[in-house]
Amino acid sequence: MSILTEIQHPLKNHNLLVILGATASGKTKFAVQLAKHYHGEIISADSRQVYRGLNIGSGKDLQEYGNVPYHLIDIVDPGYEFNVFEFQRRFVDAFTDIIQDNKLPLLVGGSGLYLEAALKGYRMIEAQEDPHLRAQLSAFSEQALSEHLLKLKPQQHNSSDLSDRERLIRAIEIAEAEQSAALDEQAPYPQIKALIIGIRWDRPLLRQRITQRLKQRFDEGMIEEVEQLHQSGVSWQTLDFYGLEYRFIAQHLQGKLNKNDMFQKLNSAIHKFAKRQDTWFRRMEKNGSRIHWIEGDDEDQLLATALEITAP
Repeated sequence: MSILTEIQHPLKNHNLLVILGATASGKTKFAVQLAKHYHGEIISADSRQVYRGLNIGSGKDLQEYGNVPYHLIDIVDPGYEFNVFEFQRRFVDAFTDIIQDNKLPLLVGGSGLYLEAALKGYRMIEAQEDPHLRAQLSAFSEQALSEHLLKLKPQQHNSSDLSDRERLIRAIEIAEAEQSAALDEQAPYPQIKALIIGIRWDRPLLRQRITQRLKQRFDEGMIEEVEQLHQSGVSWQTLDFYGLEYRFIAQHLQGKLNKNDMFQKLNSAIHKFAKRQDTWFRRMEKNGSRIHWIEGDDEDQLLATALEITAP
């Protein structure tokens, strides 16, 4: 008799199953297996898969889902300014709908900020651009902007906000809006009881997987995908914003990098990105998130161990 027929709710004390791991760790395939087993639906926590047309470079792998329903994939067009605020709002909508259908939501991804926004329920506001504030800040030096931001948010931990003028101004804009907003009027955040499973690989094996997957994506037409996006009206600047694959391939298409240099630089950058993801996950653990780590090099054991963890 299957677990689904033995018990009414597969996780008993949890209402969300989270699958996380570094890039190329095999999250999607694993999550689909669990979603099929538990009659669940997947919510993507990937900051690029929300965009239509960013398929190969973002690793959507939609063919792996089969008949498993998924959410927050292909929901906006390229050029739309999607952010963590909107992700959180859409996550809550998807989570609520799945729970109301008496199904199990599975949050899957490697975007640490998106994962934590969903799990921790950060109190967020939608900060619109403020032309008056921006006009005032335009006269500030970068040092003065940094100091102003740190006065508004002494706990500021995102060093990238302190090293780029546009990011500084946007961070100040958000911080100012947060101070003036009546946060107590926001709708209550749903109670999240998450069981978190992480897929872990030995570093040399993960490096091999990253490089192998990158070669496969080039064979599948990733360069052509970026070229088509640009021809459809997506600017080089926007492609740069969409992250490593789109940034380096865009540079190649502009003649700034030959194909070999583009591949080598991109491959190296993805390896570094995977390390940053691991660092973020370790920080999540230090901040109180319990992650059940499973070794990813044995697919059969991977699923069996996961079912042991999720068993009531």
